[in-house]
Amino acid sequence: MAVPGVCLPQKNTSRVLRQKAEEFLASRKYANNLVDIIGQWEESNTSCILTLEMIFIEVLKRGNMYQEQSISLTISGKFKYLIVRTKKEPSPESRYISWLRNCYEEVWGKLLQSIEGCRPAIQLQALSTALKLMAEEGKMPLEPTDNLGYYFPLHRLKPILMKLLSPDNENTNLIARFQEIAAYPDALYFTWKSLPALTPKKQPNDTYISNLLELIDKMPLPKDGHGEKDEEWKLLCGPQQEEGNNFVSWDQFGARKALNKVWACVMHWELGVQVHKKLLVVLLERVIHHLDKPILLTDFLMDSLDIDGPIGMLALQGVFLLVTKHNLDYPNIFTKLYSMFEPEIFHTKYKARLFYLSDLFLSSTHLPEALVAAFAKRLARLTLVAPPEDILIILLFVGNLLLRHPGLKRMIDHPEGGEVKGSSGDDPFLMEERDPLLSNALMTSLWEIRALQWHTMPGVAAAARFIRDPLPSVEYDMAAALERTGGHIFERELKSKVKEIMLTFERPTSMALPKGERLLQYWQLTTIH
Repeated sequence: MAVPGVCLPQKNTSRVLRQKAEEFLASRKYANNLVDIIGQWEESNTSCILTLEMIFIEVLKRGNMYQEQSISLTISGKFKYLIVRTKKEPSPESRYISWLRNCYEEVWGKLLQSIEGCRPAIQLQALSTALKLMAEEGKMPLEPTDNLGYYFPLHRLKPILMKLLSPDNENTNLIARFQEIAAYPDALYFTWKSLPALTPKKQPNDTYISNLLELIDKMPLPKDGHGEKDEEWKLLCGPQQEEGNNFVSWDQFGARKALNKVWACVMHWELGVQVHKKLLVVLLERVIHHLDKPILLTDFLMDSLDIDGPIGMLALQGVFLLVTKHNLDYPNIFTKLYSMFEPEIFHTKYKARLFYLSDLFLSSTHLPEALVAAFAKRLARLTLVAPPEDILIILLFVGNLLLRHPGLKRMIDHPEGGEVKGSSGDDPFLMEERDPLLSNALMTSLWEIRALQWHTMPGVAAAARFIRDPLPSVEYDMAAALERTGGHIFERELKSKVKEIMLTFERPTSMALPKGERLLQYWQLTTIH
């Protein structure tokens, strides 16, 4: 027995708790062991949580907390109404079950508190235990259910979601752990069905919004047809693929409706800068394809497009989807796109997205040559300050523009008095002009790309030589090129250029210095016997 005021080692505490749990499960005469284990919650959280998880999973499997509702019916009166009477004096078995269920509810309350306000390791363990108990309770309900063959304990799921959507703490790690239940269609379905009731219509704080967006990002919305029973179909609760299982297959319409309700609230909230970026990412990658009326996002995306930096770049992708998929007319889109190509883009992590979308926007061969020439010249000018990896992408981009518009080939070697524009000092191109059609791009040459042929990095110099060779007949694959950016260029240069360097002329045979070493004149290794 533990002495009050003395802390036992963690291993000893775990062993004692496990022994008490085994005694409790073996015989009811050790029922008080459960009270003792719950009382150890504050002193040894993780060990106590694991022990109680083992106890109540076994109790649920045995059905020890299941209680039939015993009622008696009496027909009385002229109109034959029913009077329902329950037994007044519970039996010892009934009292034991009630006590056990009270302990179970107390443990659930402690688990929810631990999810919200403990150390990260304890939070993760509390969440994991809560999910396991919820799954086991779904398979073995505590009370009779109307839906024979299937039951999902929504009253357990909603408090867990409320803790994950905390307005006080960032719960990225907890939501990542909760994501594990997304593999079960029933848990995923009821999570989506629960979210609208947990989404406030009034303005929440940024922490809550961030948690909600993280949860939406981690909870996928499967395509139509997901959830049909097949060999890989598994449920979190209820029997697996057995006859009498009344869980309906994945209800795509119901899940989409829930998502639309949640997003209708989100669109009315005021957003901070970081939350705004996160919302755009989740919207573009997870949500927009499932919205019933994406065109209603027009005002939000247009306002976001006017914000400089990553927010404007991300909003550009949303506008592109509305233009191409939903026939949105935005006449100034190319002017806005043109203004985004500033030296600052090379310091944002969304630059690859900008290059890819710009290549798609400028893929039409029916665009005015003056417009496309302005993009080609502006990109060429940016190569003077761009990192090597981005220069390679820009060169491919400019090459694609020249292939789509053969009339722009005159920019390769624009003559004036038989000479090529050789410096920015006499270049008529107006870099500061915001309107691409007024930038005088057709009156200049791509001398910046010619200058890159003498770049210090061989890969960049070789890529820039396309300006003096016949252009290929097929466009460059921008998507594949963007995947190869980053550290790949550095690794490739190392492999191609670095050779083995000889560090010594003589192979060392001992700890002594090599022969002829000048240090030997001043130092000698001696052995002390």
